[in-house]
Amino acid sequence: MKKLFFVSLLGMLAAPTAFGATSSTPWWLQPTICRISTTNCYVPMGAGYDAELWDASANCRGMKLICPRALTAGGDEPVPMGKTDLSKGTGIKTDFDVTALADGCFGARKTSANGTLASVNGKYINVYCRGVLDNPDEIVATGEITLGAQPTCGGLAENGYAAVVNGRCYGKYYNPNEYYIECGSDLLPTRLIVLNGADYMAGASANTPSTTDAAKAKFDSMYKVSQAQHEKYFKPVD
Repeated sequence: MKKLFFVSLLGMLAAPTAFGATSSTPWWLQPTICRISTTNCYVPMGAGYDAELWDASANCRGMKLICPRALTAGGDEPVPMGKTDLSKGTGIKTDFDVTALADGCFGARKTSANGTLASVNGKYINVYCRGVLDNPDEIVATGEITLGAQPTCGGLAENGYAAVVNGRCYGKYYNPNEYYIECGSDLLPTRLIVLNGADYMAGASANTPSTTDAAKAKFDSMYKVSQAQHEKYFKPVD
């Protein structure tokens, strides 16, 4: 009986398998062997991806590298993340778009209005043109932003700037030798006064205002005269 049982085992090993594979088929190619998927998670995978990492949650190869500034945990280096975590927004700041590439990783700050506004703490603030801000906190694709207190009309006017749209950012320069930027309580100037070539550095005369208040009063007077002349000589056509 023992001999007969041993011969039967040999016959089973030599016979074709129950799944139809012959004894000549290598075991690693037989259908019962589990294999890692060769599917790529993203096509193509260039800048901003690690094509070698395995994403077990999506059963494919390749992960996005997320910029540390876009992560709630922060950090100094980009962090690889799988598709499932990305779709849930796990650990990602809501002010950032992880579908947008920025500086070799994914996670650009969200913008709107053609890039003139940027999202900070869920609210949109002005994006200023390069050179307008004295100490910008962050560079975005269309300009610069400050994350703390926002600029004022007076602060911008000191450097000759007004907070008006200039392309895809805020901040238009007016040469102080040619323009006077008058500010009120709002960010935008109340008036922009053309100096008509007057040299404000020239020696003072009897009619030259010596203080800021006196200069403003003079401008107000000039403005009223100009309005009166306009109403007198530029009548609407019926």
